[in-house]
Amino acid sequence: MFATVRSRLILIGLLLALCAWALVPKEGPDGETLSPLKLGLDLQGGMHLAVEIDDPDGTLSGDALRDAIDRTETTLRNRIDEFGVREPTIQRVGNDRIIIELAGIDDPERAKKIVERTAYLEFKIVTDGQAFVAALPRIDRAIVKEIGAENLSLGGEPEAAVVNLSEILGGQADSAATGPDSTDAAGDTTAAAQEADADSAAQAAGADSVAAIPLASDLRPLTAFLSNGGIPGEFLVPEQDVPTVERYLALESVQALIPRENSLHWGTEPFAAGGTSYRRLYVLDSEPLLTGEFLADAGPANRDPTFNRPIVPFETTRRGARLFERGTSRHVNDYMAIVLDRRVQSYAVIRQTLSRRAQIELSPGAQFQEAQDLALVLRAGALPMPIRIVEERTVGPSLGADSIRQGRAAFLIGLAAVVLLMIAYYRTAGAMAVVAMGCYVVFVLGGLAGLGATLTLPGIAGLILSVGMAVDANVLIFERIREELEAGKTPRTAVDAGFATALSAIVDANLTTLITGIILFQFGTGPIRGFAVTLCIGIIASFFSAVFVTRTFFMIYLDRRAPTARVSI
Repeated sequence: MFATVRSRLILIGLLLALCAWALVPKEGPDGETLSPLKLGLDLQGGMHLAVEIDDPDGTLSGDALRDAIDRTETTLRNRIDEFGVREPTIQRVGNDRIIIELAGIDDPERAKKIVERTAYLEFKIVTDGQAFVAALPRIDRAIVKEIGAENLSLGGEPEAAVVNLSEILGGQADSAATGPDSTDAAGDTTAAAQEADADSAAQAAGADSVAAIPLASDLRPLTAFLSNGGIPGEFLVPEQDVPTVERYLALESVQALIPRENSLHWGTEPFAAGGTSYRRLYVLDSEPLLTGEFLADAGPANRDPTFNRPIVPFETTRRGARLFERGTSRHVNDYMAIVLDRRVQSYAVIRQTLSRRAQIELSPGAQFQEAQDLALVLRAGALPMPIRIVEERTVGPSLGADSIRQGRAAFLIGLAAVVLLMIAYYRTAGAMAVVAMGCYVVFVLGGLAGLGATLTLPGIAGLILSVGMAVDANVLIFERIREELEAGKTPRTAVDAGFATALSAIVDANLTTLITGIILFQFGTGPIRGFAVTLCIGIIASFFSAVFVTRTFFMIYLDRRAPTARVSI
């Protein structure tokens, strides 16, 4: 089929035209000019993340683990697509790891928060907190008994090891209230109830009870805070004491004493009152009215025209609408909290029965971007399980520009050295090989652009390596032609024999390297895959250039000379 020079030139011309068309810059969706070659994050800057399912107890295995990874990969892909990163790389590695590469990203921290956010949404009723208040004396004693025992084993005193939970939750917060007089009656009632519980707990504990340690019993719902936006069931913790309270509430003995109908959730952000920074702690119903499982869609973030707060409108499924309507109808005039990833985003009074459409109002002081990110993760869906980032790399754009400049310099220097050596050693045949090498460069770059492959710094190394392989094939061919000429054959016969005898060695060398590249692509990640893609495309292009293009140039050269004319090799 390609026995004639004309048919060969037509094929070469078509391939060069296709590659040139692939290398023409395109216009992006926003009118910007897009580079024909996609650059990896090591060339244009960006973020590399490796994430795994957070399963510390090892409860997931087999099909359950594969299903969790599948759903996690789908959710992460949806989130990143919503985030607007152009040409992200999201791939699974092994059985339990997902690699995410976001090239050219401007805000890595924001992207990281969006990726690792579980986005488990719940709507829960805020209780009055009285059951939790009644359990506080027993909780305090459990803390003294457990943490105090740990401290004694280290040679300390129980009293020194414990910051009283009641004091942290109640006494400190009381100073932030704007109407202390309005809380006296409630405080007396609550204190009396707690003292009675403390006495009964002490009698039940026996002689070795820790009830002798005095405990503050002034915890009460912060009714005085209502004037400033506080609600029953909301407690204030000084920000510096939040880690201590979190540690105490995580104790198994404390968890067993928290009323089953209650669950504790922190607010998202601290706030300042009276010169002190506080964090809100909410006592909510343990059973949610609705979860994000029944979320059908979340609209774009907006602003509430009344209070100018960021809001996220949403719509539930039909079944979710029935559950929401049934639940809110029982709690008209109660407070409902919107909980995302176990943090209370905001709360509102249920003025009327809610159904299919509602909105999430973010807490005061929240940025509009937070509402946009919340809408994004809600549209993409919740992760089936929390994930943890096990590897993180960030490459700045200036470092990427340096890599491009150095890679370009290395490629040009290597190419120039090869050109000079080929022409100096093989003369006319070397010049043919150089022209074929120019075609090879166009083939490789056009192939990368046409396939949408990403060019990375290791990919540039693969490109330079394939240039060497193209030259190696030409060297084999030219040396075989020289041997045939020295044996007394005519130039045309020597050229035919040289290409025929060198072909098997060229095929063996290129095929083994191609198989290696495929294996690297299959099992490698990130830059390794970029190297493998460029190497494989380069091998195919170098083989075609050395065997087909160079042979075509020889045919043209020999057709224009007498059969007995010498060939410069």
